[in-house]
Amino acid sequence: MLHKDQRWKSLKNLNIGTMTVNRLQGISVAIKLYQLQLKAPKPMKVICKTPSPGKPPYYGKEYHGAVSRDVADWLLQEAGEGSYLVRESQRAPGSYTLGLRYGGMTRNYKLFYDGMHYIADKRFNSMNDLVEDGLIHFYMEDKAADYIKVMDAEPIYDKHSKYATVRLPRQRSSVDNMDQHHNFSSHRLEDERPPEYNNQSVVDGTYIPADKIIVPRTAEEIVVQYEKAHNFKVHTFGLHWCEYCGNFMWGLIAQGVKCTDCGLSVHKQCCKQIPQDCMPDKRLIKRVYGIDLTTLVKAHNTTRPMVVDMCIKEIESRGMDIEGIYRVPGMLDDVDYIQHSFDNDNENAKIGPVDVSDINAVAGAFKLFLRQLPIPLIPFELYEKFMNAAKITNEHERSDSIYNATKELHSIKQAHYQTLKCVTDHLRRVSQHQEKNKMSVENIAIVFGPTIFRSPDDQSLNNLILLQFQKKVVEMFLEEHDKIFDK
Repeated sequence: MLHKDQRWKSLKNLNIGTMTVNRLQGISVAIKLYQLQLKAPKPMKVICKTPSPGKPPYYGKEYHGAVSRDVADWLLQEAGEGSYLVRESQRAPGSYTLGLRYGGMTRNYKLFYDGMHYIADKRFNSMNDLVEDGLIHFYMEDKAADYIKVMDAEPIYDKHSKYATVRLPRQRSSVDNMDQHHNFSSHRLEDERPPEYNNQSVVDGTYIPADKIIVPRTAEEIVVQYEKAHNFKVHTFGLHWCEYCGNFMWGLIAQGVKCTDCGLSVHKQCCKQIPQDCMPDKRLIKRVYGIDLTTLVKAHNTTRPMVVDMCIKEIESRGMDIEGIYRVPGMLDDVDYIQHSFDNDNENAKIGPVDVSDINAVAGAFKLFLRQLPIPLIPFELYEKFMNAAKITNEHERSDSIYNATKELHSIKQAHYQTLKCVTDHLRRVSQHQEKNKMSVENIAIVFGPTIFRSPDDQSLNNLILLQFQKKVVEMFLEEHDKIFDK
């Protein structure tokens, strides 16, 4: 096979940009490898001509019963390249082995069935598909070894991946530089603009004109600095190549994994090398409620979820003096309407007084959003630290312990920290209207303790002692807000 610099000699003479050449190279190689895949040996079952007592119902005529390895090897040699059969192990009855002929030798694999056939991770509806997929892999590794070696040595991720172009703004301090860079990935530019909420937004409880918040005010609020791991799921591709190593993703099914949040497609082994740089695509995030908080804010390029900012704005504009705000439930139909509005319209959701007259429904929808977070505002891994801090009897030591736990939250999940900071600051302002709304710090803490905290084993709602500890932490969030949230 030609060296990588020789493969595209003809392309160098074309008057086109480097990025275009790289793209054409990738497409051309993928097509060639796809065509090579089509030349792989086709599966050919060795049919058993005699009845096989005890044949499992999920095997067909390729099942030969408890024949020896030598007999199976002879049958496969006679049948030729690509032939296969299934036999029962003579040493371990009830266990089954696939015999497969490729490259002039017989290969044996232990077979499993759980409704689908498999040898390792991939599941197949039929034995024929399993064998065909295996033959493709053998053939590609045999015929395209030089190409694979080159691509394995020089992953393309940092050079040509669209995710590499998105990561660069993290290293830039100039807004102009960020804008210039985004011109190279204009398909994401529109998605990366912070939303405007009726020409106003709430930043840490303060109303700010929309044209003033296009660029976040502090380093902590630069959304692109939130790290997020990719959410990879096994995926079946058509003509496709790995966006990490550049290798063609061959095989019939489950050729690799795909991030459900941003669409990054890579080999299963390559996904272990990908950094935590997922940039979720709004087009792949189908709703707002029940979505991971970091995924949501990165997809919409906001410091906090729009549900938080928009609900806080609405409540502070017309609900601060409503008796029992956050305690009195709103009409269920109105809460459902608000949820569906956010899920369908995102930042364009209509929750104003004309659309939702009951402010308690807005408060209920806000609490529902927080309760439905897959990872609660206080992540599971920090739950015990906050509960242990609440158990400390010395007030000064308890305050320091809660501060340290909150500081750790800032270091591991900044989106959660920024959201918690905003929510508790809002709740502190709600408590300042307690003469009219009857929502003291203690009452608010009772309502929001189980919303902000959720134990890993989900037992806190049945444990009155844990509820008391949750309440104590929320009380301190409100009473010592500026001290605890100093980031």
